[in-house]
Amino acid sequence: MKLKDKVAIVTGAGRNIGEAVAHCLSREGAKVAVVDLEKDRGEKVAADINAAGGSAKAFATNVADEAQVQKLIADVAAAFGRVDILVNNVAISDNQHILDISKADWDKVIAVTLTAPFLVSKYAAKQMVAQGGGGNIVNIASTSGWRGRHRAIAYTTAKGGVVNLTRSMAVQLAPHKIRVNSISPNKIGSPVGKEEFDPTRPVVNLAQRTGVPEDMAKAVLFMVSDDSDFVWGENLFLDGGTMAMEVT
Repeated sequence: MKLKDKVAIVTGAGRNIGEAVAHCLSREGAKVAVVDLEKDRGEKVAADINAAGGSAKAFATNVADEAQVQKLIADVAAAFGRVDILVNNVAISDNQHILDISKADWDKVIAVTLTAPFLVSKYAAKQMVAQGGGGNIVNIASTSGWRGRHRAIAYTTAKGGVVNLTRSMAVQLAPHKIRVNSISPNKIGSPVGKEEFDPTRPVVNLAQRTGVPEDMAKAVLFMVSDDSDFVWGENLFLDGGTMAMEVT
């Protein structure tokens, strides 16, 4: 097992990519804090992991709220003894044009998609520093953070911020042996904010298939395990080759 006795926090773990990541890390030996705004969803994922022989506990948390984040990290450390891994997966999208989006919608997307990874990382890193031994943080970015889109102005801005948040965190936390990296998927699993995964959703990539949550889970496992111990402050495009293609 690559993560034996490690403690991992996965945000937005109640479904889709986050759920797949939580199960994958558990199978490799990690104890998993399943974090989701929806209590029932988080508890179901945690129950499924425990039923499969793993160790997981659900934490219903609004990760855009600083006080709730502070309590989350304290509660995880109390439940499992430490924090070794953080996967910042939670996000929401606006799917709006700049001429139409309200400031309230803009603020909500920025809070959940950019401010939340900052907050959870800050307090998880404080715990990692206090306990010693380093750690790993993976931010889920997006190909939308690397180029403009006809729809979604707040989401693209937030995901662009996640990319450079990752770099700055990597620089600042490296002295504490905390590795920080990001992964940028493209159309993997259900669309952001949607419940249903449509495997027939059209994609244009070199792989000629739709990405699935398990693809992301395997990439996250690589980033948080010793297999990537010389990867610091990097971004991995998990997009089937989309970003290598000419835009027409």
